[in-house]
Amino acid sequence: MNTAFSIYNRATKMLDAASLLLLPLLARLVFAAVLLFYFWASATTKLGPGLTGVLIPSDGAYIQIFPKTTEAFGYDFSRFGVFHYLVVLAGTLAEFLLPLLIVIGLFTRLAALGMIGFIAVQSVVDIYGHGVTGDSLGALFDRASDALIWDQRLMWVFLLAVLVLKGGGLLSVDGVLRRGLGRTAQVS
Repeated sequence: MNTAFSIYNRATKMLDAASLLLLPLLARLVFAAVLLFYFWASATTKLGPGLTGVLIPSDGAYIQIFPKTTEAFGYDFSRFGVFHYLVVLAGTLAEFLLPLLIVIGLFTRLAALGMIGFIAVQSVVDIYGHGVTGDSLGALFDRASDALIWDQRLMWVFLLAVLVLKGGGLLSVDGVLRRGLGRTAQVS
């Protein structure tokens, strides 16, 4: 029995060492495979026409982010103010930039934390603004695992929490910069 336990301990130590290197990379790869294009596709629906489309959001951007306000304004988009414009602009930029930063591993912890906040806001807008309820909302600790809000987004947040806690890992821009800064500090 001691031999089996000893083999198990050696194997788990090797897995622990490998996880320090692989877990952040795998988390970023899973994010890229599952969520990168989801967020980028969503962001493109908010762009206005032409090269300045990011600075002049589409009407759809206001409908997506401020659905009840849009209805209250009778779909008169000229009634939206600077606050609304800044929120739409920030949301659109966040949907493009934060996923890119995560995938390349630059400011990974901060970008992942930003995405967690983004997902929280997205979920609140979906529930209270767009009226997501019932099966789409879901419930924790039930037998169904396919609800849009609780099930999916909790998994997304967990994936991002791994990056908040572990960073981008060695194969990231953060890792390259950290190693470069370490060499610079040693030379000085």
